[in-house]
Parts: sequence; C-alpha cells; structure tokens
Amino acid sequence: MDLSFTAEEQKFREDIRAWVRASLPQEISHKVHNALRLSRDDMQRWARILGQKGWLGYGWPKQFGGPGWNAIQKHLFEEECALAGAPRIIPFGPVMVAPVIMAFGSPEQQQRFLPGIASGEVWWSQGYSEPGSGSDLASVKTRAERRGDKYLVNGQKTWTTLAQYGDWIFCLVRTSTEGKPQTGISFLLIDMKSPGVTVRPITLLDGEQEVNEVFFDNVEVPAGNLIGEENKGWTYAKHLLSHERTNIADVNRAKRELERLKRIAKAEGVYEASQGGPDAARFRDEIAKLEVDVVALEMLVLRVLSAEKSGKNSLDIAGLLKIRGSEIQQRYSELMMLAAGPYALPFIEEAMEAGWQGEYVGAAHCAPLASTYFNLRKTTIYGGSNEVQRNIVAQTVLG
Repeated sequence: MDLSFTAEEQKFREDIRAWVRASLPQEISHKVHNALRLSRDDMQRWARILGQKGWLGYGWPKQFGGPGWNAIQKHLFEEECALAGAPRIIPFGPVMVAPVIMAFGSPEQQQRFLPGIASGEVWWSQGYSEPGSGSDLASVKTRAERRGDKYLVNGQKTWTTLAQYGDWIFCLVRTSTEGKPQTGISFLLIDMKSPGVTVRPITLLDGEQEVNEVFFDNVEVPAGNLIGEENKGWTYAKHLLSHERTNIADVNRAKRELERLKRIAKAEGVYEASQGGPDAARFRDEIAKLEVDVVALEMLVLRVLSAEKSGKNSLDIAGLLKIRGSEIQQRYSELMMLAAGPYALPFIEEAMEAGWQGEYVGAAHCAPLASTYFNLRKTTIYGGSNEVQRNIVAQTVLG
C-alpha cells in the first residue's frame, strides 16, 4: 500500500490549487477562514462557479457530465478547496442524491434531474429524519399512497438542513406496512413548491436557522418521481448513506481548522514556547494530540483511496470515518474556545452585521467561536449517531 502521491498527482494538485485561487471570490474565502456566516448567495455563487467549470459534480463519471476523476484526484480537489477557504459543497444534490439517480434512476430521470444539479442551479434537500426516526430510519412513518399516476404524501420530516432554500427534496417514504420495516420504504423526489409542502425553520442555540421541519399535507407527487422500484428505497438509502458518512468525516476541513486553531492560540499567547507558562505547555500538548489524530484520520482516508485506486475492495469503514471525523470537529471547536477564553463571544447576528463584534474588544479572530462550538455539538448525532455507528462497525468490520 503506497500512500505517497505520484508526480502526476502532485501536478494535478498544483493545477487545482491555481484554479481555485483564481476563481474563489476573496470575500467568500475570508468568511470561511474566519467561520463567519455564509449566505445562500455565497454558497450558490461558489456552486455555480464550480458548475460552469464542470466540477460541482467532481465525483461524477464522464458519462454523466463529470470530470471522471479517480479517488485520489477527488481527494486532492477537496483538500485544495478546503485549504483555500472555499465553502463546503452542499452535498445533498451532487454528492448524495445524484449518485442514487445515476445508479438506480431511469434514463429519463437522469436527463431531467442531473443537469440542474451539475450546474448548481437547483438546490436539493434531504428528507430522511422524522420526529421519531433518526438513526433508526427503518421506522419512518411519512406515508405515500399510490393514486393512479400519482402518490399522495402525508407526514413530517425534521432536522432538514437548509430546507428553507430547497427547490427539491428527496425523501424516504413508507409505501407498505407489510413484512420487515425496511421492505416497505420507497425513495421519492418531491418538488418543494408543490401545494401542501410547508417548511418551518428551527432556531438553534447559536440563533441560526440551519435546520427545519418539513410538513407534507396531501402533497401530490407524480409516480415518475419514484426512483427505482417501489418498496426498494432502503437499498437506495444505504447507497446514499455511505456517501454521506464519508463526507461528514471531512478531514480536509479539519486540517484547515487546525491551522485556524493555531492562529487563535498564537494571538492569545497560549501556543508559543516562550509564552504562557505551564498552562500554555499543556494546551500545546492538546493541540499536538489533535494534530496527530487529524493525520491518523487522513491516513485512514488515504488507505481507503489507495484500495479504490488499485481496484481492491476497501474495508466498509464509512461509519468509522464518520465517528472519528465528527469527534475531531468537536475537539477543535472546544480548543478554540479554551484558547480564546472570554473572547469566545456568543454569536449576535445584529452585532456581526454591524461589523463591531470582535473588533470592539480587539479580538476579531475569535468571533464567533461560541457559535461554531454550539453548532458542532450535532456532528456526533447526525448522519447516524456515533453510538449506532460503533455497533455497525463492530458487526461489519470486526465480525
């Protein structure tokens, strides 16, 4: 197993780095590097820039309009975008539902939906979790009843990320109550402008409305929006979740945020060997341990990529990547808070918009650390809680 990059791969990295630096708007990069709020326009603007280049669907094969990159090239692209301060690609369209449409959708569905995803023009949302169905997705209750050439959908989804911006939503819906719960689930694409769809934002601890409740009240959905076969949605959902959990690991974001942590620690005098005394030494130890774990996570990712590149079957460790990646995200947000101390200000939207929070107290590099800390409490829960993922890893990897 060779984890080093070839000369051709290094050249590919340099080409990606040059393009991203030339194409990424500086005001967006500044927001990302300082954890400031990204608007819908910011995220959509970058998506369209990538779409024009043909790289929003960077993981797509050429037959569907993608660049046809191998696993190593995709990793290098993700890393260079993250280090440059590019917003994360909103995954629900290009990373999650698109592979399902490619693998299980009809040619007509592929022609209808993939171009809008690839261009960044159509914003997709994910309708999986429900008030009583989170990690246990087999218990979903949102019902879709076949009525001629349509489905009538009733129910509720929750924790739906950025659904307030959504044009379309892909949903797990129950189409049968016979047999095992998994056998009665279907995968349905729903236009969020349809009558009967209501989106209600949920205000989080940091004051943001990142997630939503989505209600379906007698929503009519054409039968042509069913992906694959009725009652086979569980198979398609598992295909999608492997992409989601690998994406959550986000080792490239961790590397960028590790550098931000060091900048904050240096600015607060708790990083340099000549500053801070014994407490600073202990804090530097914590940063060092975090850096070791980030490198270990990267090695695990590269191990998977090496196996894919050589055509070997890699271990089924999407859950393990999710566990370690999500825990690392929480740790670097905690260390940032500790480094900043009282300057780890809570996020106050009006103050940030006015431009004084942080600058007013001489600690602009610290704003808004509390917001990031609170937001990342979710990472060990969403995408399948880490407790459930550990059970899955024990069963599928350890035997």
